[in-house]
Amino acid sequence: MQRIKDIRPKELVPGITGYYVHGDKHTLGLVELKAGSVVPEHHHMHEQITYILEGQLDMIIGGEPCSLTPGMYHIIPSNTPHSAVAIKDCKAIDTFSPVREDYKSVDAAIGWKLEPNNA
Repeated sequence: MQRIKDIRPKELVPGITGYYVHGDKHTLGLVELKAGSVVPEHHHMHEQITYILEGQLDMIIGGEPCSLTPGMYHIIPSNTPHSAVAIKDCKAIDTFSPVREDYKSVDAAIGWKLEPNNA
């Protein structure tokens, strides 16, 4: 058994840090987002579930606005464009299936496919 915060963190974008563990079929992450940080609109082949532990995360998922606060979650289907802005400092749990191979190395580039207006 290990503590997730003992894992070497991966900076996704400035202000957003994740601690990721990987099984054979999925990835689990504890994500910390500083207020004001932005996840640009992107998509990936992975189904994603985002669950908010603390703070407020305003997302746009498939063109629909979605404001998540503690105890709320959203399922993001594979290849669905999505973005986010941390309104308050946030802690979230993200799961991905299949495994996020691009998250296994903290130094590897992230495999997000940015939408045309963010490329």
